[in-house]
Amino acid sequence: MGQIHAPYGANTKKTIVGRGASSKGRTCGRGHDGQNQRSGGGVRLGFEGGQMPLYRRVARRGFSNAKFTQEYQIVSLDVLSANFEDGDVITLDVLKDAGLVKGFNVQVKILSNGELSKKVIIDGLKVSASAIEKITAAGGEIR
Repeated sequence: MGQIHAPYGANTKKTIVGRGASSKGRTCGRGHDGQNQRSGGGVRLGFEGGQMPLYRRVARRGFSNAKFTQEYQIVSLDVLSANFEDGDVITLDVLKDAGLVKGFNVQVKILSNGELSKKVIIDGLKVSASAIEKITAAGGEIR
């Protein structure tokens, strides 16, 4: 009473193979014959029975456009409305200083999520077509 003990079946005796019929005797669970039945048998990693392995079939050289991809960080109009005042000029450096954009070599695109009620000037940033309409309707401009 009051002792901690393992539940039934948690502790089992280690199976010792190849020591007669009382343990796992005879083939020891390895099957009857073949390469994997022998001690030291088996094939190396990636071996496919003589077929040309996958790692040799797949091309490892050639051209890729991956290093030329440009990823844009997205800034919404409601974020601009919350963080800037009337007449502010918004550039990439201003967005970085405000903590809205992070990273060293980044590009920014302004999307039209939310509403903009302030006259802001966007300078040197990509802007979506619907965001251009909302910015100019609020009295702002894009350079």
